[in-house]
Amino acid sequence: MKRRDLLKAALAIPFSAAVLPGALTPAWAGSMPTAHLRSRVRPGDPAWPAAARWDTLKRNVGGRLLKLESPFANCGTTPTGAPCSEALKQLKNPFFIGDQPALTQTSGWADAWTSQPSVYAVAAENTADVVAAVNFAREHHLRLVVKGGGHSYQGTSDAPDSLLVWTRHMNAVTLHDAFVAHGCAGKQPPQPAVTVEAGAMWIDAYDAVTTRGGRYVQGGGCTSVGVAGLVQSGGFGSFSKNYGTAAAGLIEAEVVTADGVVRIANACTNPDLFWGIKGGGGGSLGVVTRLTLRTRELPDDFGAVFGAIKASSDEAYRALIARTMAFYRSDLFNRHWGEQIIFQSDNTLRFALVSQGLSQTQAETLWKPFLDWVRARTKEYTFAREMEIVSLPARHFWDAGFLRQHAADAIVADQRADAPAHRFLWAGDQGQVGWFLHGYRSAWMPASLLEENAQPRLVDALFAATRQWEFALHFNKGLAGAPADALNAARDTAMNPDVLGAFALAMCGAHGAPAYPGMPGRGPDLPKARSQSASVGKAVDELLKVAPDAGSYVSESNYFEPQWQRSFWGSNYPKLAAVKQKYDPAGLFFVHHGVGSEAWSADGFTRRSPR
Repeated sequence: MKRRDLLKAALAIPFSAAVLPGALTPAWAGSMPTAHLRSRVRPGDPAWPAAARWDTLKRNVGGRLLKLESPFANCGTTPTGAPCSEALKQLKNPFFIGDQPALTQTSGWADAWTSQPSVYAVAAENTADVVAAVNFAREHHLRLVVKGGGHSYQGTSDAPDSLLVWTRHMNAVTLHDAFVAHGCAGKQPPQPAVTVEAGAMWIDAYDAVTTRGGRYVQGGGCTSVGVAGLVQSGGFGSFSKNYGTAAAGLIEAEVVTADGVVRIANACTNPDLFWGIKGGGGGSLGVVTRLTLRTRELPDDFGAVFGAIKASSDEAYRALIARTMAFYRSDLFNRHWGEQIIFQSDNTLRFALVSQGLSQTQAETLWKPFLDWVRARTKEYTFAREMEIVSLPARHFWDAGFLRQHAADAIVADQRADAPAHRFLWAGDQGQVGWFLHGYRSAWMPASLLEENAQPRLVDALFAATRQWEFALHFNKGLAGAPADALNAARDTAMNPDVLGAFALAMCGAHGAPAYPGMPGRGPDLPKARSQSASVGKAVDELLKVAPDAGSYVSESNYFEPQWQRSFWGSNYPKLAAVKQKYDPAGLFFVHHGVGSEAWSADGFTRRSPR
C-alpha cells in the first residue's frame, strides 16, 4: 500500500472516545487540539520546563519524580563509587538491571542506539501517577518514554533528553475465578483470569497463576520480561503452539491515552483500542497500566528435550538437517512441541525443545526412531551433548523451590538479600542480559515449506544459511499446527497475519558483552560488530530465498528494517494507523518503528515535512 493511501485510511476515522464514569479526565477532554506538534523540547531549549514546574510534577506524583543518572556514570572516579561497583557486580542479573530506571536490559545496538537514561523519571505506583506524567509531557512538548521490563532490543524503552514513565513498582498480580470485562455482562461468560499491573514480570505472573494457583497463563519464555510489553508486541511463550499468543489471551486493559484520560479497553468498550494494543507494539498507542488475561487448565506434564548432534562432514550435516525437518513435520508439528533447534555453522544441531501434555514415556517413544537413525550412523554423527528427555509436573515448571532441588543448574536466582524467593532466570537466557547487539533479524517461515515436495528447497536454504552464521528455528513462534481456537484468537489481534501460517520464526543474531556507556574497558568492537551483522544478514537472506515475502516479529527484528510497516504488521497496518490517529492525533507517543513513527525524525524530536 502506498504511503498516501495508508494515510488516507488513517485519517478516515474521526477522533472520538468513550470515557469511563469516574475516569481521571482533564477539563479539556473531548476538545484536544489535533494540530500537529512540530518539535519536542530538550534540556537547554527556552521552552524546557523551569525547575518550579518540575517541582509541581513531583508534588503531583507524591515525590516520585527521579533525576536519573546511570550507575556507570562515575565509574572513572577513584576510588570507584558504590553505584558503579554494585552495577558491575550485578551486571548479569536482569532483575537488578530492571530495578534501575537509568538502565535497559540491552545495552545497545551497533550503529543504532546505546542505553542512555532519561532526564527525569516518574516512578509510578498507581494510574494517577501515569496520568500526571502523560499530561506533563503533552503540555510541555516533551519526548515521553515508557518502561516496564525494559527488554526492548530496539531501544524503545530508552531515550536521552526525555521524561520516563517507569511502571516497575506497579506489579500486583490478582487471580479471578469468574471475570467479566467491563460492559460485557450478558455478552461474555465469566471466566478464570489474572489481572497483572504493568510493571510485573512473567515470573511474577507464573508464580501466582501456576505455582500457587495451579493454572496456566500464556506469557513469555524469558522470566524477566515485562508482562505489558510482551502482550503489546503479540507475545510468544514456550507453549504458544497450543495456547496461542499472549495478546490473544487478553480480556481487558486499562490504558492512559495521550489526552490523559484513563480508558478501559476490551471487546465491548473501546474495541478498536483493545485490538490495537493486542500486538500493535508497545509505547505507540498509550500507557497500559493494567491487563487482565485468561487462564487455562494446567496439563499434568511439561517436558523438555536437550542435546546436540555433530556431523562429520558438510554432506552428513545436510542429511541430518533433512532428517530432522522430516521428523519435525511427521512427529513434532503439533500443539505439543515448542521452543527451538539451533543450526550451528560448525555442522552441529542443538536441540532445546519443550513439550506440554506428554508424559516422559510418550516423549521417549516418539523420539526413539529419530535417535536410532542417528546412533546407527556412527561414522557420520556423534553426540556433542547426549540427548536428554525429561518431564516434570507442570505445576513445578516455574517453581523456584522445586527447581533448586531438582534442576539447580537450569536456573539462576536473583541473589540479592531482598529479592523475592520466586524470581529466577533460565540459565540459557543469561547471555542476553546486558548484551550489546551487533545484528538481529527474524522471518516467519511458511508451513508450506514442510510439504514433502518443498522440503528439499527448505533444507538447501537452511544449510546455506549455516555457511554464513548460526540461527535458530523457534517453533513456538509460528502458529501453524496450533488448535483452531488458538488460531482464531490470534487472527483477532494486530499482529502480522503471517504468524498464522508459519511453522516457525527463524531468528538470527550476533552480540557482544555488555557495553553500557561509562563502563570500564574499551567498549564495543564496532568493526567486529559490523562484520558479524553482515553475516547475520547474509544468513537470513538465504532463508528468504524460499520465503521471499516473510514478515518479521516486531520484538525480535532488524533495527534497520526498511519495510517495517509491512514486515511487522502486514495488512493490519492501515487499521493500526487509524487507531493511532484516533487516540494520539498529535503524536505524543513515539517509538522507533512504532505505529505512526514515520511522521517523525529518527530520534522522535522533529516532525517530518509531509511528502
